[in-house]
Amino acid sequence: MNKIIRYVFADLLRNKTILFYTVLLFVLSISVFSMENNYEKGLVSLLNIVLFVVPLVSIVFSSIYLYNSAEFINLLVSQPLKREIIWLSIFIGLAGAISLSFFVGVGIPIFLYAFSGSGLTLLGCGLLLSVIFVAIAMWTSVLIRDKSKGIGLAILLWLYFGLLFDALVLFLLFQFSDYPIENMMVALSMFNPIDISRILILLQLDLSAMMGYTGAIFRDFFGTGLGMGITLLVMVLWAIIPVYFSVRYFKKKDL
Repeated sequence: MNKIIRYVFADLLRNKTILFYTVLLFVLSISVFSMENNYEKGLVSLLNIVLFVVPLVSIVFSSIYLYNSAEFINLLVSQPLKREIIWLSIFIGLAGAISLSFFVGVGIPIFLYAFSGSGLTLLGCGLLLSVIFVAIAMWTSVLIRDKSKGIGLAILLWLYFGLLFDALVLFLLFQFSDYPIENMMVALSMFNPIDISRILILLQLDLSAMMGYTGAIFRDFFGTGLGMGITLLVMVLWAIIPVYFSVRYFKKKDL
């Protein structure tokens, strides 16, 4: 298992796309903090990059890498190795390389310019989103054999989590505006890791007032120790569940 992880990790660190992704994040992060006198304004600007670019790159790049590595995976399967060990090793290598790329590209500027609770929250959410969307890519790639359909599904899932989910929530808010559904909004937010990350970072930046009465509900829930614990558990489950189902399917899949 360690050998497979090291091979995948080293192979990805030499990948030009990963190197470009790291440099791009680093340049954007430094530019954002350099243009703002207040580091919190820089974090708000960086928030949009983390919530949209990081999930997109994580899910699309992981899907492409898995489809391009089909022959390598078939070779591993032909060896006396358990399939779950092979799949988990590839996941750890992929998630580790993309997370390291994000940590270098965004983490170093945060340590230099915004070493605070809000900055560390942004960094932690970005790392979790990287792992979560790699896990989702593992699941979609093992379910769909065709490369173009698999990558298309990955992009559609990113669009759903990044844009369509918020549109659906707004639709529900308008349709049921006469009813007290703010508590239900907290529950709905748990079905989208990007939304959870956005709320946590906005609360850390003390911008929940911009969210009106709903912001007060979020602050009352996410601001408590129990709420933070539940939120962290949900984020971890977002990473574990897709990996679990992908491993389960990979063990039975006819390659």
